[in-house]
Amino acid sequence: MCGQRLERIVAFWTLVFIRTVTGLAEEGRSVWKKDPHFSPVSETQMFLYDTFPKEFLWGVGTAAFQVEGSWRQDGKGSSIWDRFTHSEFRNADSTGTSSDSYILLDKDLSALDFLGVTFYQFSISWSRLFPTGLVAAPNEKGLQYYNTLIDSLLYRNIDPVVTLYHWDLPLMLQEKYGGWKNESIIDIFNDYATFCFQTFGDRVKYWITIHNPYLIAWHGYGTGIHAPGERGKISTVYSVGHNLIKAHAKVWHNYKEHFQPYQKGMMSIVLGSHWIEPNKPEDELDISKCQKSMERVLGWFAKPIHGDGDYPEELKNEFSFLPRFTEDEKNYIKGTADFFAFSFGPNNFKPPNTLQKMGQNLSLNLREVLNWIKLEYNSPRILIAENGWFTDSHVKTDDTTAIYMMKNFINKVLQAIKYDDVDVFGYTAWSLLDGFEWQHAYNIRRGLFYVDFKSEKKERIPKSSALYYKQIIQENGFFPRESTPSLQAQFSCDFSWGITESVLKAELVASSPQFCDSSLYLWNVTGDGLLHKVEGIKLKTRPAQCTDFVSIKKQLDLLEKMKVTHYRFALDWSLILPNGDLSVVNRQVLRYYRCVVSEALKLNVQSMVTLYYPTHAYLGLPGPLLQAGGWLNQSTAYAFQDYAALCFRELGDLVKLWITINEPNQLSNVYNRSSNDTYRAAHNLLIAHAMAWRVYDEKYRSFQDGKVSLSLHSDWAEPANPYFESHSKAANRFLQFEIGWFANPIFKTGDYPATMREYIGFKNRKGLSYTLLPSFTSEEKQLVKGAADFYALNHFTTRFVIHEPQNGSQYEFDRDLQFLQDITCLSSPSRLAVVPWGMRRVLRWIKKTYGDIDIYITANGIDDHSLDNDELRNYYLGKYVQEVLKAYYIDKVKIKGYYAFKLTEEKSKPRFGFFTSDSKGKPSIKFYNTLISNNGFPADSSACGPSNQEKQCSFCLFISQKKPLIFFACCLFSTLILLLTIIFFHKRKRRKRFKAKSIQCLCVSF
Repeated sequence: MCGQRLERIVAFWTLVFIRTVTGLAEEGRSVWKKDPHFSPVSETQMFLYDTFPKEFLWGVGTAAFQVEGSWRQDGKGSSIWDRFTHSEFRNADSTGTSSDSYILLDKDLSALDFLGVTFYQFSISWSRLFPTGLVAAPNEKGLQYYNTLIDSLLYRNIDPVVTLYHWDLPLMLQEKYGGWKNESIIDIFNDYATFCFQTFGDRVKYWITIHNPYLIAWHGYGTGIHAPGERGKISTVYSVGHNLIKAHAKVWHNYKEHFQPYQKGMMSIVLGSHWIEPNKPEDELDISKCQKSMERVLGWFAKPIHGDGDYPEELKNEFSFLPRFTEDEKNYIKGTADFFAFSFGPNNFKPPNTLQKMGQNLSLNLREVLNWIKLEYNSPRILIAENGWFTDSHVKTDDTTAIYMMKNFINKVLQAIKYDDVDVFGYTAWSLLDGFEWQHAYNIRRGLFYVDFKSEKKERIPKSSALYYKQIIQENGFFPRESTPSLQAQFSCDFSWGITESVLKAELVASSPQFCDSSLYLWNVTGDGLLHKVEGIKLKTRPAQCTDFVSIKKQLDLLEKMKVTHYRFALDWSLILPNGDLSVVNRQVLRYYRCVVSEALKLNVQSMVTLYYPTHAYLGLPGPLLQAGGWLNQSTAYAFQDYAALCFRELGDLVKLWITINEPNQLSNVYNRSSNDTYRAAHNLLIAHAMAWRVYDEKYRSFQDGKVSLSLHSDWAEPANPYFESHSKAANRFLQFEIGWFANPIFKTGDYPATMREYIGFKNRKGLSYTLLPSFTSEEKQLVKGAADFYALNHFTTRFVIHEPQNGSQYEFDRDLQFLQDITCLSSPSRLAVVPWGMRRVLRWIKKTYGDIDIYITANGIDDHSLDNDELRNYYLGKYVQEVLKAYYIDKVKIKGYYAFKLTEEKSKPRFGFFTSDSKGKPSIKFYNTLISNNGFPADSSACGPSNQEKQCSFCLFISQKKPLIFFACCLFSTLILLLTIIFFHKRKRRKRFKAKSIQCLCVSF
């Protein structure tokens, strides 16, 4: 009895130990369990600027069949892929040449020298050494090629990483034995491996037995999209996988026992996988499906080799036909790898309909799959043995997308090393050259070097990705673009800190009319709960007050919480002038806006008023003007001049900063029927602004002393590919078409940028566009030039620009560019990339292009989904204001103010607001308050002290805000004094009476 109990205890703890060591407890599941307090701006989740360990290995890889070519030369035998390509692909003959690495070895070596890699991972063509696959006298030409390759690598201090089998099984072994379906191949493969160890092992320190056995079994013997092209039963697929595992184990033991003691090399097998994310991270069922998906692909081979020697339980339970390992085989197989060689590339994700997704979502998060491997297999040393992406076949050297994929993948590896302690010791970029891409043939490219397969010389031309990878290798990681450290400094004491709001919808009737109505009412006299007017009685009333508008009270309350010095809001043109002209002026609406400005002033908040704030959803024009063609009709510009003059006259005594039009350079979204419409509308908008500015300058500036400009959408543009001049030109073209379009006529020449005119003219001559950019008359040039007192910009993000030729007469097509989303950037829910340094660059560009002019940042902000912890907005504000400070302090840009965007968010739109649509404040308010109170980022707690006048204004502000309370307190105090006086005199009078009575009593007694 005791013995049985002891056995059970020993068995239990043995199982616990095994599960702990081998990962049978499915520790990898924890990768999908997200922290409920996860921060979107955690440093551990953002792009990491850091270096890899000093001993980190950088390499590049190829496969023999993909690049060697010469499939019939020098005694090489046929492989299963030679036959498969000739039977399955029309352009079969082209596979005979490919990149011709067999005869152009020197060019490959030059490409390796260019990159500066520390290792080269290549495969040996089994049929080039042994044409039949059986080990006999080797093919001398083939042997000479591989000896030369290895010696040349070592001469260059490049370590060879040699793969014995990368899918090109000798055809005779397939025809005679049935390929990997037959266990006989295991011993034949071992004989071939033994020859390679004997021949090359003195110079090779890293061996790979088989590359990605999952794809060999699944696509070679299941789907049939890989050679040998068999569409067999699922049981055949797992039988092939079984034999591949046993073949690897046999070769590993062979090397371990007979060669490693004196050759001192290491060996592994490359295992490939996808990665998958649960639909709902909090759903345990979805997480279980993700775990099953990984076990069915990566675990199929990794658990026997890197785990306990057996298949995952999920596979054994699901498939009764799954081959079984004996106990001796389990012990023989487990641990047969000196490191974990991992492949993560497009072949593991294609075709998508063949993937074991389990209804979940595919993901390219390399960091997470590395963590899964670490947790499942007891923190192995990992070599990324294949990683990269692909481009279309027409792409030559401008493989911009590949750069960003590489950037993302390699940085994920760096994050895994630095933050998660994953032991990754090397990285293999795939591949060195363009070549034959398996089932895709030559329809895609994966090389770092471009090869024109139809040319005779087949030069290796470095692509952008080669240049980028070379830079990463040289720097051993990533260095930030902007090296200027954060500043501890402040803005000037007269710096404007503002908040921006869009159009304020005016109340047409005061919300609190009770003090304006002279009638007397009786309530509920008939029990109906209604007010009944008493006829013939009139009461004394007070004049209407601004505080009668409830919405103004709310606005003031929000402004007081923001603690800003300036408030930017927009008027509603269509409400003020419903007919579009001065025939009908809505005085009530004007009074409302005047109340907003005057009440804000009582809070020491000055207003920056925008006259016209169009959006793509709401053009904001009065109905008659809209019906007359809107901005396509020049008469709208004259109507705007009259409207502006009215606003200056009615509000100008209170307003010192005016914006005529907000973002006219974004109206292409509305007037997009043709480019001619877009440019005509823009031309009229420019004229309208200039006429409004002239009206102010000539009639109102002398006594109102204000300033007028227009706000331009001014995102920065960065070439998506810094290695291509065409991208740099496209970025500059974007700035000229986006900003210079309006800024050049006003701040520079009185005409559109020469870049615009020249490029549109070029496209017209080529017949690619029929755009006619309007011309300014000499009078219009004089009108427009200089028609602004400052530069006002709205900046939200940086755009990564690609040169992309386009045909057609559209504004977007005229620019010949596309935008690329940098997947490594922190982004908002609406996909706005957070690129703080872009703010500083656009400010410097404005100064350089348009001179040393005053600049107001009239809108800057980001959308953040969170209502109770908008950390993304805090991060954005802090980083962007820091860049504004650098531009102000270091670059001497004359920045006069910063306005955060925006005060309140709108329903069903991106959440840009500091307050929700129902006026609930968010934590970012406090963060912005701190920026304002510190006036930047001071080294100590010093801040601008208020002047005497400001102190007086603060006291006046307190008095004006607390008038009712002060009046009540005065009344209470007066009543108290009066009461105390009465009590005092009453007591004194009683005391006198008491003394009189006492004296009277004394007299009577005598």
